[in-house]
Amino acid sequence: MRASASPILLVGAGKMAIEYSKVLTVLDCEQIVLGRGSASALAFEAATGIQPSHGELEAQLSALPTLPETAIITVNAMYLAEVTEMILRAGVRRVLVEKPAALDLVEAARLGAVAAGTGAEVFVGYNRRFLASTLRANEIIAADGGVLSIKFDFSERARSIATLGKPQRELDTWFFGNSTHVVDLAFHFFGPPTKLAAEVAGSISWHQAAGWFSGHARNASGAVMSWHANWMAPGRWGCEVLTPEHRLILQPLEKLRVQNHAGFDEAAVPLDDAFDLAFKPGLMRQTRAFLFGEMIERLPSLTAHVEAMKYYDVIRTGGHFAAEAPSAP
Repeated sequence: MRASASPILLVGAGKMAIEYSKVLTVLDCEQIVLGRGSASALAFEAATGIQPSHGELEAQLSALPTLPETAIITVNAMYLAEVTEMILRAGVRRVLVEKPAALDLVEAARLGAVAAGTGAEVFVGYNRRFLASTLRANEIIAADGGVLSIKFDFSERARSIATLGKPQRELDTWFFGNSTHVVDLAFHFFGPPTKLAAEVAGSISWHQAAGWFSGHARNASGAVMSWHANWMAPGRWGCEVLTPEHRLILQPLEKLRVQNHAGFDEAAVPLDDAFDLAFKPGLMRQTRAFLFGEMIERLPSLTAHVEAMKYYDVIRTGGHFAAEAPSAP
């Protein structure tokens, strides 16, 4: 495990980098920040008091007197795989890359191969796994004897997204770049599926491939999952986990309500959410997991994420997925 005195290489100087920098400052971690453009570097310095370098990444890496052993990658989703590969090839051996690490299965497989070839530890940042609501839901699930079923919704605010001026590549892969926050959380509760079937249809102006998504899955314990998301209509993210004793409702994801067998009322669950209120929700615990190993089992490895992307892609495009049967001993 790294020592807290070791510098952290923070790659990217945008909004997400600022959020990580706030956490790293409170954790008393030295930060070396590499940005791309002068405008984002100035905005980062104004928000954090830390002056990033900026320009071509290779040149910035070459100019470092000593390459840090640990890096956090926060660049735009379109460049996550490319930049992470560059950081790994430069010699960094412990990396946290923001979700989704890659925007398609080809990118993901290539990045996974590079990480394996360098022997680096690479983790993917899905901060919703570290929300106080998620932690409390996990405790209730364990006490109740496990999950019976799950349903979730990754509906997006499509009309608002259309006005953001995002590159078409990012819009085409919005499911991976944004919606998987909910999908990953649902599968965090559910585990990997043994089989899965998905259907998509419709279209919207910036995402011609699909406008709505639905499907179902089963896992090895016999629990079932279903989802319905409609980008053509109003909606919001949400996840419901059903146990023998409770219906756990995370909508918004940062809050938790429960229903029990006594009636229809949904009771708000008190949460230990001081970190989520002080910083970007989930980010303090996620960063501590990466740096110090606290709740490290919640932080998905790149290897696990690359495997999960195979069934995430089926949810995105429609079709069927079946897990490979285990090899005979």
